[in-house]
Amino acid sequence: MAAKSTHNALLDAAAIQSAEHLGLQARTVVEGYMAGAHRSPFRGFAIEFAQHREYVPGDDTRHLDWKVLGKSDRYYIKQYEQETNYVAHLLLDGSESMKYASGKVSKLDYGRTIAACLAYLILLQRDAVAVGIFDAKMREYQPRTDSLAKIHQICQVLTAFVPTEQTAISNALTEIARQVKRRGIVILISDLMDDEEKITQGIQHLRFGGHEVIVFHVLDPYELKFPFQGTVEFEGLEAQGRILTRPSELRKSYLEEFNAFLDRMRLACERAGCPYVRISTDQPWTDVLSAFLATRQHRYG
Repeated sequence: MAAKSTHNALLDAAAIQSAEHLGLQARTVVEGYMAGAHRSPFRGFAIEFAQHREYVPGDDTRHLDWKVLGKSDRYYIKQYEQETNYVAHLLLDGSESMKYASGKVSKLDYGRTIAACLAYLILLQRDAVAVGIFDAKMREYQPRTDSLAKIHQICQVLTAFVPTEQTAISNALTEIARQVKRRGIVILISDLMDDEEKITQGIQHLRFGGHEVIVFHVLDPYELKFPFQGTVEFEGLEAQGRILTRPSELRKSYLEEFNAFLDRMRLACERAGCPYVRISTDQPWTDVLSAFLATRQHRYG
């Protein structure tokens, strides 16, 4: 159950501009963010050259061979044995419970920003990204790209999405596991308000297929602290009806149950070998991502 909230801030260009600033911070953290300068925090980008092919419109100009151009005045693309070691699949929970906001930023708004900035940084370091938004099924899907120019299209899709349905997180995880044959990174951004056992099974399905799974657990501070006073009407955001009650009578039992839920999800991720990042929407997203990237670089560096 969640208290009423009508605020729905949209991701705008300022968030992506801020991602560039985060990129500068990340370069300091990981000692160089571009491929070839370090082991990527997403463990990506092989550089074993295979052959040339002639440039065609739409090709990423970052792969042009400028030496060949200088000698022959013709445009050729460098091809590699494996263009990226990993593709990052960003999965954003777009279910109705993600609309909740006790303040100015809803869980969905925060998740949109995290997804957009991760996509930007992954593309900036020349790895590939695909982005999906789901509830009970995949509603929007931007297929794999390694072109930074696609970030605007990705942001448009993230911004335009309006949640209306219940969630089934395991369905999205199972769909990705079935469709994606090549090992990659799956980044789940969700409040995890769903069947815990099914979520765990979905994560294990991906892990069994050789994918790395990273979970960003996005929560509102009121969900974490339950600071409501007086008599409050709670409205379920996923067809759960309404309840009129006094929160002071529920606070202790609510916090015990909710904290137990958080511990179970953290432990489930740890047992599956998945990084688990718990986020409150009152935390600056730049701090969250900087800390995550620093931890990840320490783990794989």
